Amino acid sequence: MERASRVTAVVAVLAALLQLAPTRAHAEGDRVRILVLKEHGVGSSALAQPYVDRFVALAAEQNGWTDARGQYCTNRSAAEAFIAAERPHFGILSLAAFLALQGKYHLEVIGQVAVSLVGGRQYYVISKMAADLATCKGKTLASDHTDDTQFIERVVAAGHFKLTDFTVIRVQRPLQTIRKVITGDAVCALIDDAQLAELAHVESADGLHPVWKSTELPPMAVVAFPAAGAEERHRFQETLTKVCENGGESICAEVGIVSLKTASASEYASVLAAYSK
Repeated sequence: MERASRVTAVVAVLAALLQLAPTRAHAEGDRVRILVLKEHGVGSSALAQPYVDRFVALAAEQNGWTDARGQYCTNRSAAEAFIAAERPHFGILSLAAFLALQGKYHLEVIGQVAVSLVGGRQYYVISKMAADLATCKGKTLASDHTDDTQFIERVVAAGHFKLTDFTVIRVQRPLQTIRKVITGDAVCALIDDAQLAELAHVESADGLHPVWKSTELPPMAVVAFPAAGAEERHRFQETLTKVCENGGESICAEVGIVSLKTASASEYASVLAAYSK
């Protein structure tokens, strides 16, 4: 529960970061919409949304917005419904979601946020019985990350395996993936770095070990949608690195923000190329 609360706080603060920049690019009365899309995270939209709402209200007061709202989503269908209905200006997206939606919605990278405990930076195949990845092939593989085959095979695996190399057992929750290997329902499992960190706290997980790991991937992307004007984007980028300074250090540290900085498409060029090839 402590980890779930902390990750919920993380996504709430990330939503707030996009709105607390001291800019008045919008005239009073303009609509300001923010999308936070974190797939495969711990915690629900219902838990995170009240935090987002309070931060948006504060930002609206500071910026003179009379119609401001943020939305936290855990899946792409909900995010795309929000995009279609609300035409957001900014977003913070987990990597797979960013890669899938970047071209369709003409997203421009303006920053990146690295957060501890959120996961998605590195992936592992773990097992109790298998000694290496080759031994896992042809066997059962449990995972809650297999909903985007293109992302897993082209970006995560990068040619080392395809999902068709295994009998895949799809599960819905992060800990269910690990328990499938513990109980013997699966020989191997595909997990991310957040799940790997949890192994030490899972009962009967002794003996589970990585047999393969991916390269480290870029963190969550801070993006601008076409609805945000060029001046607005530029001003926010200028202030992005200052959010965790001048009194904001303790808040950022409390929710696990490792780094918050400006970025461009170049930081994501290699994974974008791999995803689309």
